[in-house]
Amino acid sequence: MATNSRSNSRATFSSEIHDIGTVQNSTTPSMVYYTERSIADYFPPHLLKKVVSEVVSTFLLVFVTCGAAAISAHDVTRISQLGQSVAGGLIVVVMIYAVGHISGAHMNPAVTLAFAIFRHFPWIQVPFYWAAQFTGAICASFVLKAVLHPITVIGTTEPVGPHWHALVIEVVVTFNMMFVTLAVATDTRAVGELAGLAVGSSVCITSIFAGRCQVDR
Repeated sequence: MATNSRSNSRATFSSEIHDIGTVQNSTTPSMVYYTERSIADYFPPHLLKKVVSEVVSTFLLVFVTCGAAAISAHDVTRISQLGQSVAGGLIVVVMIYAVGHISGAHMNPAVTLAFAIFRHFPWIQVPFYWAAQFTGAICASFVLKAVLHPITVIGTTEPVGPHWHALVIEVVVTFNMMFVTLAVATDTRAVGELAGLAVGSSVCITSIFAGRCQVDR
């Protein structure tokens, strides 16, 4: 995730996850003769660029993580369980540094919702981000289905123990990932340049731990 200390020499608008000021703290002078506002006034500049960034980053996230899981389940000698966990963490790191300065690199509807709830992201942009994320994920699924033939099960997992064990583990690891993401992305005291490594490492560690408690099928 990008930080507030990033130089804005490349752009004069805010495209970070903290761009709620675009909606709430606009510095545009009020109109004297016109009281009606265009629908475009409610959206930040370059919203389309941010949406496209979310489509691309979510596509690559699902393509790499689910693809690695599917290949590992089909032939563990090609990609080990550790390998697929590392792949998932690395793609998160890469996407954060690649598009974090454009869209914030949410890549997850839960992340977008959390930022909006904690007032670090404008609610008016949430539906656009969700649509972009679902579009990227669905497209990646269809591409994987085509290129991984004859593998038919793509990234599907089952718990190795009781279902309530799996539920508890999912709650804990999800909390871990969301806690790290929000901590490094919303606190100005955090080292923003290391946010990608922190979030990606969290995803990798979570996958290594939780992966031991479930099996691909």
